[in-house]
Amino acid sequence: MGRKAEVQRMQLEKLMGPEAMGTATTTLHFTDDKVCRNFLCGTCPHDLFSNTKVDLGTCPKSHTARLKDEYDAAVAKGEAFPAFEVEHEDSIRTFMADIDRKIAANKRRIDISPEETAKFTTLLRDIQDVDAAVAAAEKEVERLGEAGQIDESLAELQKVEALKQEKADRERELQVLSDSAGASGHQKLRVCDVCGAYLSILDSDRRLADHFGGRMHLGYLKLREVITAFDERRAAGKDPRLALAAQRSNGAPPPMNGHGGPPGGGGYGAPPPPQAGGYGYRPPPQHHADYAPPADSGYARRGPPAGPGMDRDRRRERSPPPRSSGYRDDRDRDRGGYRR
Repeated sequence: MGRKAEVQRMQLEKLMGPEAMGTATTTLHFTDDKVCRNFLCGTCPHDLFSNTKVDLGTCPKSHTARLKDEYDAAVAKGEAFPAFEVEHEDSIRTFMADIDRKIAANKRRIDISPEETAKFTTLLRDIQDVDAAVAAAEKEVERLGEAGQIDESLAELQKVEALKQEKADRERELQVLSDSAGASGHQKLRVCDVCGAYLSILDSDRRLADHFGGRMHLGYLKLREVITAFDERRAAGKDPRLALAAQRSNGAPPPMNGHGGPPGGGGYGAPPPPQAGGYGYRPPPQHHADYAPPADSGYARRGPPAGPGMDRDRRRERSPPPRSSGYRDDRDRDRGGYRR
């Protein structure tokens, strides 16, 4: 299979699921190593950044919707999977630590103070928000005019003019800040605090709006919100690491991928419970006495299984009798005399 066909197959598998593509068995459980923990817990970076400059490719682990539903159902029933949550948090924090290092390096490269960067970023975001508010207000003016509500339409139009004036003030402030920063190319660049991309103070509003609404920026913003949720959960005393330590201190068997074990007891990695006729089963003493095998069966010809005493008797019957010293004398006499 060529590389292009393999990529297409992986994309179809991601959209339809491996079961629909015939690449997975229905016996796969969400505790299996092949299942993506980030997908189960809600956010996988491979999904957030597809078709972007930081495309991570298709996740090597399973993203099957059925397994996600089974995991959510188990959590809804009160089952806890702290190992999954710890793995998910560590993965997201490690991923974001890389982009934070990139942001710090980009800021050092253009040599701008953190205060200036924060101010530029705030102004750019404010301009974007005001621009969106102007567009929404203009639609409202048009709707009210078509409905014949003239007074309301005029009031909304005044709101539009006020928003446009606010946008002009923000742009003027941004220009003043840009002029005071210098005229070099590096000083006209700013680093986005969310995704680390370079932003120019000369970019148009449309270009800035495309950046802040872009998939890469929104993906990193989503992961930062996830990390904020991690911190809030820990501040509320719901640290999954503590829950995992408590689970292990209770003497529970080591979980497989954080799961306490399959139904039926024993836990993953433990031997299965004894069953009648199965591994570890010991019949009662009267088992052979009550059982009468068919006459033509091999069991009847061989007899019941031999115990330790019966084995010893059979070996004694098969072994030849011990030879006396007289036997040796007769043998040597036949050969022509004794050998000294």
